[in-house]
Amino acid sequence: MNAVCVILAAGRSSRMGAQKLLLPFEGTPLLGRAIAAAEGFPALAVVSPPLAAHVPSHVRTIVNAEPERGMAHSLALADATILDRQAALVVLLADTPLVDAALVRRVVAARADRDVAYPVRDGRGGHPVVFGPRVRAELAAAPEGDSLRRLRDDPRWSRAEIAVSSNAPFTDVDTPEDFARLAALVVEPGSAKAKS
Repeated sequence: MNAVCVILAAGRSSRMGAQKLLLPFEGTPLLGRAIAAAEGFPALAVVSPPLAAHVPSHVRTIVNAEPERGMAHSLALADATILDRQAALVVLLADTPLVDAALVRRVVAARADRDVAYPVRDGRGGHPVVFGPRVRAELAAAPEGDSLRRLRDDPRWSRAEIAVSSNAPFTDVDTPEDFARLAALVVEPGSAKAKS
């Protein structure tokens, strides 16, 4: 499958009070867990300046010096560097630590030739989100801010909604309370927190 994983990790962690993506969960920082979820695909990480030194050398790094411009800006920065315009973009949020490589592969495979793919539970869309070439063509013109949901839900796109039962696509970490709840989540036996 022709796809590139884009790890969005340029947020300021203002609600956490510390750089949340360096916090360890089960022995691995959240940033490292997102990079592991991209296993098997070319990957690049869009990071804030303090995080650049924490990205391993096998992952391309783009430094977003203007994180206040939001996730759409980070994704547009990544998109502009990926020369293969037919490649799908697999958008991984670095603060969704239960998303793993198996879930990423499942969503990518389910997309087929549709414009957008993402996991869904009880009518709610989660992560990761895969954007095909037609959506990529709109990224440069997308409004700044955290507008990726609007882009995902645009009625122009054909979509694959992958039914899941796990917490993984819907669990993000923004506050100390979120991080505390993360450790308390009940997960399926034998899973890597993201069995679906």
